[in-house]
Amino acid sequence: MDLASMMKTMLSSDSIAKMSEKTGAGTDEVKSVLLSALPAMLSGVQGQASSSETVAGFAGALDSHAKDDTSDIAAFLSNVDLKDGEKIVAHLLGGEKAATTKAAANKAGLSTAATGSILGAAAPLLMSLLGKQVTQSMQAKPQNAQSGSSQASAGGLLAGLLGGGQQQNAQPSGMGGLLGGMLGGGQQQSAEGNPLGSLMGNMLGGVDVSSLLSGFLGSGK
Repeated sequence: MDLASMMKTMLSSDSIAKMSEKTGAGTDEVKSVLLSALPAMLSGVQGQASSSETVAGFAGALDSHAKDDTSDIAAFLSNVDLKDGEKIVAHLLGGEKAATTKAAANKAGLSTAATGSILGAAAPLLMSLLGKQVTQSMQAKPQNAQSGSSQASAGGLLAGLLGGGQQQNAQPSGMGGLLGGMLGGGQQQSAEGNPLGSLMGNMLGGVDVSSLLSGFLGSGK
């Protein structure tokens, strides 16, 4: 599953309908909020993955969310904890959370509270899909993972990718390069020495996330 597939899942009619039911907002309002805020959230993902101060915690979060059962998206969204989801949004957006939420709310004609609920529903699904993608990509290249039984889980695979002591350096981590390339960021080149970073860096480098989202929403997919 690449970034386009993830966005198609998040913006499917079932996902939109379930987020609408969960939050009480109309489907058009949900679509508007996602179109406005998802690019910023994806940028936040890249920021969390590339910062030496946040990458370890972010890897752990991806590990945890990768275990979520998303085989039935409607059921997943029905059971999502909006408050926990809003905490994820706060971590991803940081100081931009208020401005991003307000801009999305104004565009959709909603209150900031209602907009926050929509993002709170979307964020856990985004993290689960990202976590599964990272884990699957790492497992597809087992020769790149460090040996040892502790590496069998997603957490171990991510730990191998992060490279331990390298987190102290200012250079982007393998995780940062991996997600940076996936999201079309400028960190793809930094991951050249990391086969795992290159694996996902080649998936959708240079993608225009806003155009991608607009295409899905405009086509009613």
